[in-house]
Amino acid sequence: MTEFDWHRGLITRKTRVTSTYKTTQNVRRFMKDQCGKDFTFSREFMAWVKDGTAKTMGQVADEWVRQRQK
Repeated sequence: MTEFDWHRGLITRKTRVTSTYKTTQNVRRFMKDQCGKDFTFSREFMAWVKDGTAKTMGQVADEWVRQRQK
């Protein structure tokens, strides 16, 4: 299986977060598109993204929005 290219690959809501996940400009563009111009990464949020639990980029975007609605 080919590793996903986090720099150049097409990121969709169905893209799986893998062990090779990297926070790239490509990821930031996807997240700003999904979450809005105020999107930023925090250390706590990044720890959740990289915790090894199976998730998709759609779930990552939805969780960021959910956390802001508290």
